[in-house]
Amino acid sequence: MAAINQNIQDIAGAIRAAYVTAPISPIRTQLIFQEVDTAYEIQEANTSYWLSHGRRIVGCKIGLTSPAVQKQLRVNQPDFGILVIDYVPGRWLLESKSLKLYLASFRNHGAYHEACTLDIGKTIAGLIAPRFLRIGGYWYPRGGIPIDVFWQTGKAPAGLWLPDQGIPPYRARG
Repeated sequence: MAAINQNIQDIAGAIRAAYVTAPISPIRTQLIFQEVDTAYEIQEANTSYWLSHGRRIVGCKIGLTSPAVQKQLRVNQPDFGILVIDYVPGRWLLESKSLKLYLASFRNHGAYHEACTLDIGKTIAGLIAPRFLRIGGYWYPRGGIPIDVFWQTGKAPAGLWLPDQGIPPYRARG
């Protein structure tokens, strides 16, 4: 047990060090036990470390992207895109399976990209009442014109780090 705890602390320390040095190799090669619980223990170790060094928790950010959903649903139509949903939960979390089923309901749905993106964002916000939600819909070109749609519930909570959504600007996606 001591070896496992030391392994967790070593990996947590390596992740913290990567903030100021260089990226590290995948931690899966360093794990004694490759289980989900171990990943949460590493995350908890780093959270405890940062809290003990003056940081504070101002919320959490959960990012959901849809390329995996597209693969799972075997959506390879020319008329598809990537959705990136970032939110700070209120009382409720968005279960990934529910999201997948909801997104699947848009298959063969006759609507504009803009309407679909806004409908998805507003529906999710209405159902789970997050403290903050933003959605980016990066749709593949129709007639050579890409359509990128963005919507958010309001101003992000103070202190929340929101990364770039990670989708490169249009350069002939696909």
